[in-house]
Amino acid sequence: MLTRRTWLGALAASPALGLAPRAARAQADYPNHPVALLVGFAPGGGTDIIARLLAPSLQAKLGQPVTVDNRPGASGTLAAAAVARSRPDGYSLVMGTVSTQAVVAPLMRNPPYDQMRDFTPVALAGTVPLVVLVPAKAPYKDLKGLIEFARNNPGKLNYASSGVATQQHLAAEMLSQAAGVEMTHVPYRGTGQVVNDLIAGTLDLAIDTMPSHLPHVRAGTTRALAVTTPARVAALPEVPTVAESGFPGYAITVWYMLLGPAGLPKPIVERWSAAMNEALAEPGIRQRLEEAGFLPGGGSPEDAATLVRQEAERYGALVERAGIRIE
Repeated sequence: MLTRRTWLGALAASPALGLAPRAARAQADYPNHPVALLVGFAPGGGTDIIARLLAPSLQAKLGQPVTVDNRPGASGTLAAAAVARSRPDGYSLVMGTVSTQAVVAPLMRNPPYDQMRDFTPVALAGTVPLVVLVPAKAPYKDLKGLIEFARNNPGKLNYASSGVATQQHLAAEMLSQAAGVEMTHVPYRGTGQVVNDLIAGTLDLAIDTMPSHLPHVRAGTTRALAVTTPARVAALPEVPTVAESGFPGYAITVWYMLLGPAGLPKPIVERWSAAMNEALAEPGIRQRLEEAGFLPGGGSPEDAATLVRQEAERYGALVERAGIRIE
C-alpha cells in the first residue's frame, strides 16, 4: 500500500535519481561545445606560447574548438581563480604555472583560491629554463660583469618579472641572495612588454622564460648572459649556466601544467590527460616545442599532483627566507 509518507519520500528522491544518468550522459558526450583554455598572462609569454602550440592538436583530438583566453593580472592568479570557481564540467581549464599553482596564492592577504584543494591537476605540459637577459648595448658581457656593477651600484639595476612571487621574481631574488647584491624589482603584467623594454634599453635586466626571448637573443637585439638550469641548454649552447658563472648550486626552471577545477569527473580528466599525452608525443608538436625552447612534458594526473605538492614545499621555504609578501 502506498502511504502518503512513502509517496512523498519517492517524490523527494526522484530528482536525485535522474541526476546520475544525466551526468553520465554529459560525460559520455563530452565535449559537445567549445572549451576555454585560460592563460593568466598577456600574449607573448611562455604560458601563452605553450598553450597556443598545443591548442590545435588538442582541438583535433577532442573534436571541439579549444580557445586560448588570456586573462592577465595578479601574477597570473586571475585566470587560475576563474577556473577554480568554474563548474567542474571540463569546459574551463587553465594552463597554470609553478607560480600560480605552487607559490603565489598563499602569499596574498586574501588568497583567491587554495592551490592544493581547488584544482584537479591533469598533465604537465612542459618545462623551460629561465635566461638572464640584458639589452644588446649593455656594458657587461657576462654575468660576473653584471654582478660586479650591481655590487658597486646598490639598487641601481632594475629587473623585470611577470608579477610578485612569479618564477622570474624568485629567480632574481635567489641570484641577489647568492651574490649579496641589491636590485630593484619592476613587476609587469606579462612578458611582451618586458621584451620591448629590454630591446629599447629602458630595462636593465630580466630573468625570464627562454621561449619568449629566444628569437630576440638569436637576432642580437638582446643578450643572454646565463641560463638557470643545472646544465647548458641545446638552444643556447654557448651561454653558460648561472652555476658556471660563479654561483654553484643555483638552479631554477618554470613548468606549465593543465588543470581543471576541483571535482572534475574522472572520465573527463582521463580524456584530457590522454589528449595531452598524445599531443606531446606527436613528432611535429615536439619539434615545435623544442625549437621554441620547451622541454615537452607528459605523464599522469597523479604525477602532476605530486609535482604541485613538491614544488609548493620547495618554494614556500624560499619565499619565507626572502621575506616576499603580496599586499
